[in-house]
Amino acid sequence: MTVTTEQDAALIRVLDSWADAVRRHEPKRVAAYFTEDAIFQGFDRTPVVGRAGVAAYYDKQPMGLTPTYTVLETRAFSDDTFLAFVDVDFTPPNATVIPLHLTVALVRSEGEWLIRHYHVSKIEA
Repeated sequence: MTVTTEQDAALIRVLDSWADAVRRHEPKRVAAYFTEDAIFQGFDRTPVVGRAGVAAYYDKQPMGLTPTYTVLETRAFSDDTFLAFVDVDFTPPNATVIPLHLTVALVRSEGEWLIRHYHVSKIEA
């Protein structure tokens, strides 16, 4: 994806930082890229709200989990809010790649871009 706007650049910064924190198994750092009231739906049956829930979710993930992503679409709602549709491949150590669709909504608050909504769905072959 060619970075063409401030929002595109913000998305890449947040997703690169998120992916690095996941790879390093730093759940509190992962959660720091989310708002305090973020809605998060991973593979658990129940979504969580807030950074503590996000950190707990990523703390359960295996060491060495590696996400790689491709941004497919973005849509701005305002100068301070946008939506992104992303394909993510999560590669657990010594396991098969798990391909996912990820939808994230980012908001700018006090000059910082954070994820306010995160939802994944598994791509079935």
